[in-house]
Amino acid sequence: MKAVIQSGGRGTRLRPYTSVLPKPLMPIGAKPVIELLLKWLRRNGIEDIYITTGYLGHLIRSFCGDGKQWGMNITYTQETEPLGTIGPLTLLRDKLDCTFLVLNGDVLTDLSLNAFSSFHRSHGHPLTIATTTRTTKMDFGVVDDVDGVVTRFREKPTLSNCVSMGAYCMEPEVLRYIPSGMPFGFDDLVFCMMERSVPVHIYKHQGLWLDIGRVEDFHKAQEIDWDDQVPSLAAAAV
Repeated sequence: MKAVIQSGGRGTRLRPYTSVLPKPLMPIGAKPVIELLLKWLRRNGIEDIYITTGYLGHLIRSFCGDGKQWGMNITYTQETEPLGTIGPLTLLRDKLDCTFLVLNGDVLTDLSLNAFSSFHRSHGHPLTIATTTRTTKMDFGVVDDVDGVVTRFREKPTLSNCVSMGAYCMEPEVLRYIPSGMPFGFDDLVFCMMERSVPVHIYKHQGLWLDIGRVEDFHKAQEIDWDDQVPSLAAAAV
């Protein structure tokens, strides 16, 4: 299986740090997040990697090189203009000729790619989103109503939601829904497929997931000994 790592964003949520480093090179302990991500992919048996770059992409290419140091083959694309969160896949139309993964370049997880891809193949449709559950503490009273009459009031509740992990399993068929040469987000892709009655599935992950583009998760990632995580992450690949 091939994997695409989306690394073209400007990392605005982590400014001012990302004024000098692209988000995938932000350090988690002694290693940049993209190195942890690449090693996780390699432990899951994936060797062919495409990294889409834009903002400060030359720094990512300088660090990762051709991937041989990790037993991988890395190919790069470069956006001359921002193409959104999923638009960069159009630069790889001739490469993505089989089931492939798309990952945000700021994700750390112990998701089993074997289980994820097996679930994806089992339903036979072109797109599966890896999801997890996140709780959010509201700072306001939440009001439900019917025709302007209050039916329920919750004072500063904690809400639980199913959220996208920034990890997707796709078939080449997905590329037909993504226009070339213009910004196109993952939300645009999902809306487009739903409008055409193409089922989009979710895979529910119960384990570790951090989005280091969020300041809270970035700080939390610093507290984890990623060397100790290697056995559990490798086990998740089985």
